[in-house]
Amino acid sequence: MRQQVLVLYLNNSALDSPVVGWACYDGTGRTRPTTGDSDQPPYQTGVAALADGWRLFQAAQLIPPYPGTEHETSFLKHEFFFEKLVSS
Repeated sequence: MRQQVLVLYLNNSALDSPVVGWACYDGTGRTRPTTGDSDQPPYQTGVAALADGWRLFQAAQLIPPYPGTEHETSFLKHEFFFEKLVSS
């Protein structure tokens, strides 16, 4: 068995919110996805990834912005890690 990992950055902390960024990693070696290799996300929401058999194993901790920084840009906060185990 080999692991495939999907990282989805969502618009907010809800799994049914739109995907705004993503990264894919394939431990099987069958594909070699790279950053920016697609204009469309692999799924529209985190729930769509779950429905396709991806297992959620990590979600970002919800940390409120510090006072006065509510409108500053930074890293993408709503990061969700999914995995699939597939035969190699």
